[in-house]
Amino acid sequence: MGRTSAEVVELARSSGAEFVDIKFMDFPGMWQHFSIPIGRFSEDTLVSGIGFDGSSIRGWKNINESDMLVIPDPDTAFMDPFYKHPTLSLIGNIHDPITREPYLRDPRFIARKAEQYLAGTGIADRAYFGPEAEFFIFDDVRYAQNEFSGFYMVDSGEGAWNTAREESPNLGYKARFKEGYFPVPPTDSLQDLRSEIVKRLIECGLSPEVQHHEVATAGQGEIDLRYDTLVRMGDSLAIFKYVVKNTAVANGKTATFMPKPIYGDNGSGMHVNISLWKGETNLCNGPEYAGLSEMGLYFIGGLLAHAPALLALTNATTNSFKRLVPGFEAPVNLAYSQRNRSAAIRIPVYSEKPETKRIEFRCPDATGNSYLTLAAVLMAGLDGIDNRIHPGEPLDKNIYDMPPDELVNVKKTPPDLASALAALEQDHEFLLRGDVFTRDVVKTWIEYKRENEVNPVRSRPHPYEFCLYFDV
Repeated sequence: MGRTSAEVVELARSSGAEFVDIKFMDFPGMWQHFSIPIGRFSEDTLVSGIGFDGSSIRGWKNINESDMLVIPDPDTAFMDPFYKHPTLSLIGNIHDPITREPYLRDPRFIARKAEQYLAGTGIADRAYFGPEAEFFIFDDVRYAQNEFSGFYMVDSGEGAWNTAREESPNLGYKARFKEGYFPVPPTDSLQDLRSEIVKRLIECGLSPEVQHHEVATAGQGEIDLRYDTLVRMGDSLAIFKYVVKNTAVANGKTATFMPKPIYGDNGSGMHVNISLWKGETNLCNGPEYAGLSEMGLYFIGGLLAHAPALLALTNATTNSFKRLVPGFEAPVNLAYSQRNRSAAIRIPVYSEKPETKRIEFRCPDATGNSYLTLAAVLMAGLDGIDNRIHPGEPLDKNIYDMPPDELVNVKKTPPDLASALAALEQDHEFLLRGDVFTRDVVKTWIEYKRENEVNPVRSRPHPYEFCLYFDV
């Protein structure tokens, strides 16, 4: 868009903003923010930035080197639709206050470097990403964990388990397990709420394309965003999650992107559609399988070759791998196909138009860091192109119906986050090209995930273990 600092200041004035909110993403992928009164906001703010304590941000600075700067990006300005007082929001880049250099662990900087690396290779001018992020909207959630107990409980008026609940009156119309895709109201009780989310997204400058109920019972939904370039889509996904959560709360409900909050039903993923472009030419379009180019096949080859390591970034939680189990349309098989949703990679065939040809990577979910997820996907695919990694023959069969002697040859996604992190530890050179990721970033990611997520989950009793083992 190319806004100037002066134009952003004028936008704040003409919109009646009383505050300016500066947002940025921490290392694991959570949006952080602080606000300043409009009287403290000027063109200099967009040049000099604002200082903050980096030692309090997860995965960043130590206490003895805590000072950091956030410099807002003028192109990211939008009026926040959720604050009582009119507020202009800006997304910032993180810099060192002494050298003024970009901070190497800033996820948005990594995404910016990935875009620069792509352009520098000469392979393509730009990559487009179109994510399909799924989520649940619940009426109530409770959970707790201590030394001697642990539980969780979610509830939804749509939940299949609530057909007998006293609701004075209970009107039925509860979507059965795996039958939420996608009956009309009254079974779909969240149509208006999803439409409100879409309206808020448009207010924030995003381009949603379609909204609908998803397969699972209990309020699973999906809203697809129109494709955009890497950094812009990283920004858009952060805004998307912010809008979904806050719109739900404003309506007395709660939203989660946790992949598997309900046992026995489909989980929430984030299929990522990718295409490479040079000028006005879609480089993924061609005469090969499913209308792909040879380059498109090599991109798939890179994704499949690096998938075990890639999933440590694209499926970034221990819960992510509870979605990646057979039987729920989960893409646990490292194969590609033009129509087979049980494969990790699908080539959609809804249209024959060259500009619509794309690769759909079905493994990711929305729990990770959006900038790191998209950057890692791009780097894996480019490695496939650079090394001419052919993905082998497509798999157009129903994988779940294949006999064991055939299925044994189909590689699988890692069974858990610990395995994916081990794979990333062994296979990350493809991320280091062009200094897009650094060894420090990869090492810090692995250490953070092991220390703060894998080991704490591994060391705690699971409620179901009491069902299995208490009487042994």
